[in-house]
Amino acid sequence: MTTETPQWFKSSYSDTGGNCVEVATNLVASRGVVPVRDSKDLAGPVLDVPASAFASFVAGVKGDGFDLV
Repeated sequence: MTTETPQWFKSSYSDTGGNCVEVATNLVASRGVVPVRDSKDLAGPVLDVPASAFASFVAGVKGDGFDLV
């Protein structure tokens, strides 16, 4: 069992409006997940996203793979 602590960060593209998420990519190697949380609720729930799914999401964002409605 690992006791590694998430090292949270926000994207450099985040504005100061407060509607941000934080991720902890330091757990990919040890746990195979990217934890995600609401930056306004640091004690709130954490969603553990499989590293491969998070990588696909990031690739989709970078490639304009999502339509804006």
